[in-house]
Order: sequence, then C-alpha cells, then structure tokens
Amino acid sequence: MDLDRPYWNMEIEPKFNTPEMRNIQNDLLVNNIQSMYDSIPLTKKRMDDAGVKPSDIKSLDDLQKIPIYGQPEMRELLAEVGFDMKEILRMLMGDSVDDIYVMAATSGTTGVPTPYPLVRGGLPRMREINNRMMWRCGVRPGDKFVLAFGLSMFLAGTPTLLAMEDFPGITIIPVGAEAGTTRIINFTRLFGGNILMCTPSLALHMIEKAPDVMGDSVKALGFKTLICGAEPGAGIPEVRKRLETEYGAKLYDMGAGVGVSCDHPEYQGMHWIGDDMILYELVDPDTRETVPLEDGNTGLGVFTTLDGEGGGMLGMRMTMGDVHQVFTSPCPCGQSGLRYKIVGRTDDMLKVKGVMVYPAQIKDVVESFTPRTTGEFRILLDEPPPRVVPPLKVKIEYGEGVTKEDLGQLQKEVEEKMHQAVKIRPAIEWIEPMSLERSDKKTQYIEKLYEK
Repeated sequence: MDLDRPYWNMEIEPKFNTPEMRNIQNDLLVNNIQSMYDSIPLTKKRMDDAGVKPSDIKSLDDLQKIPIYGQPEMRELLAEVGFDMKEILRMLMGDSVDDIYVMAATSGTTGVPTPYPLVRGGLPRMREINNRMMWRCGVRPGDKFVLAFGLSMFLAGTPTLLAMEDFPGITIIPVGAEAGTTRIINFTRLFGGNILMCTPSLALHMIEKAPDVMGDSVKALGFKTLICGAEPGAGIPEVRKRLETEYGAKLYDMGAGVGVSCDHPEYQGMHWIGDDMILYELVDPDTRETVPLEDGNTGLGVFTTLDGEGGGMLGMRMTMGDVHQVFTSPCPCGQSGLRYKIVGRTDDMLKVKGVMVYPAQIKDVVESFTPRTTGEFRILLDEPPPRVVPPLKVKIEYGEGVTKEDLGQLQKEVEEKMHQAVKIRPAIEWIEPMSLERSDKKTQYIEKLYEK
C-alpha cells in the first residue's frame, strides 16, 4: 500500500468535479432511474405525483422535474400513515427493508426522528465513502481512534464503527458520548488514542473538564487529529482556532452529506467526495428553484443517489435541511471535489427584521471573544420561529476573570461585531461561567420559552 498517495481511491477521486465526472453521473442516473422507480415506493409515489415517468429523465437536468423532499414532507408522510415507522421504512426501501442490519436516526430535535436504516448490501459502499474521508484526514495504519460520537441510534456513532472495518491497521476505542466527558478522558488515558472523533461541543467541553479530571490541559491527552461533525463548529474560524490551539492537533470537519475538510491552514469548506454515488445540488430554501453550482452561491444541499446501491438511504432529490455555501474553483490544498460550508439549518433559521439569522453565525461571534466569554450562549425565543420580534434575545456566559464592571465595554464590542457579521443588534443577558448546561452530543442553542 502506497501510504503517500493523495487519495484512497486513485481511480475515481481525481475525477471529482470535472466534465468527465458529470458524464459519468448522467449515465448512472439514466441507467438506474427505472430500477429506482420500480423498487422504491416513495420514489415511485413522488414521481407519479409530479407526473414524471422514468423515461422522462434523460439527463441530470431532467431531475428538476421532481420536487425536493425534506423533513417537512417526511412529517406529512408520517401523519398520512398514522406515524407507522414500519410503513415509512417500506416506503423508503421497498423489499430491501428485510435486509436492514443497523437502524440509526437523527436526534429528533424537530419532532419525529428521521430514520437512517443501513442494509448489509450497502456496507461496502458506506465503507468506501468512509475510507475516502479518513484517508483525506491523514488516517493511516497504526492510528488509534477514540470514537466519542453518540452510539445510541446516532448516524455518526455505531454506523461509523461499522464503516471503519475495512480501513487497514487501525484500532477503535468506542467509548461513545453517552459515557460522559470524564470517562472519555479517562479511557483515553488508559488505552491511548491519537485521533478523537466527536461533536465540536464535546471537544470544547473536554477543554474545560480536563484540568479537573486529570490535573492537566487537554493537550496532555496527545491527540494529533480531531475529526468533528454532526453540528456547526468545526467550520467556524474561532472554534477551529480554539480547538487546534488547545489540543495541539489538526481539526477536520465532516458531515451534512459525504464531505470532509482538507488540511489547508485556512478552512476551505468540506470537499464533496461522493460524486460517483450521489449527485450534489443546491436549491433556494424558499422557492426550491435550482441554484447554479458556482463559487459563493448559497442554498439547500440536495442529494440524489445515482448508483442504485443506497444501503438503505436511497434518495431522490432529498435534503437534510442544511443550508450550504458552495465553491467549485480549485482548492489551494490541491485535492479534488467541489467544496461546501454549512451556513445553518432551515429548522434553526430565524428572521429578525427580514434578516436571516442562524445560531452558527451567533456562535462564531461569541467564540471570537474568548476568553472574555466562555463561548457558550443560548438564543431565547418568546414565540415560535422563524419570525422574531426584535431585538433578538441572547444569553452569553462571560469568561473567568471578567468583572461586572467589564461587561459594559464587552457588551458594546459584542453588539458591534454582531451588527457587522449578522446585521442585527441583540439584547444580551450576561450570565456567570458554567451556568449553561454542556452537551456531550449536539448542543441546542435555542431555548423555546414559549413551550415552558
């Protein structure tokens, strides 16, 4: 094995985001559309409802005839079938429902969890995607992973463990986020581990917890690489700087599709590494009209399975609700694949005087003031979103050593930077350090006061 090669799959990965790959994608779609229509009841229903026959799909551009499908549509379908998850799985998978090996799901923060079933037939495909991502993160034989994503139902947990099976020469320590920060730190000290996989929230929490648990900084754990995902953070400049500095490690971002960031010193977004399996599109979040894949454009990330081997995750123009900004020009790192950054989630989008605001944008500003803030905050909503009667209310923890007399000046600076970055001036409530609950999984940055 050539450990210096730039890609796991040297045959296909150099072709990503090229005209040649576009032709390959076109052939895959046209050749597989009939079988996907015949075998996946939900695909057939959606195409029938739109008046589209498989023979109408003669090119990638013809996919625009099929409406986008996301969590709102999934919730409507659940209601139609009386919230019968078995029926939903049959609609999503057809006869392959009998081949389910592992059931994963979203965390269900917006209501009913979205199922992500994995079938045995899809494991080779899943492992190929994982191997491509890990190789680009610099993973090589001999590395030891501390897997600290949630193992209970979470897509990044047990499925990731299964996806690692084909990667040569690595060791996995699946402690899981459920174990809690203290046990994760202690297990790392006990068994070693030079790569940490977890949410950015957990990685940040470990910085705070390490001195109490082991009497030393988190850097003493010896991680060389952090691989984070499942929520915003790893792509936010101030969060990245803090994590890489505190751990003395290289941080990689992954998720919201099959993407992973590169090792360029300045964050370039995540490289899409699944062109031969999944078509990537952008659409306008409001109109659902196609947005051209051009540098700087923003829209909902939309995905279509091309090869008919979805492994239980077959989809036709499906969206997870993440808003992306895309970059198609060559990356300065030299690696292939278009790139995308996560702007936010449509579920979390707020509108303040017509301005779209996402928690990730607020987090970026708050983190930029560490150590004068801890980086922790919560957005307070008195009424259901997305519309917010101004000002936007935000609780922010001030940092250790900051006095009440310091808060006036700090508030002016935070408000000004918030106005520059997000175009709003929030109403800030300052709270003491460690007042807010820390999360070992995804942090929920919005407090729905109207539900209390």
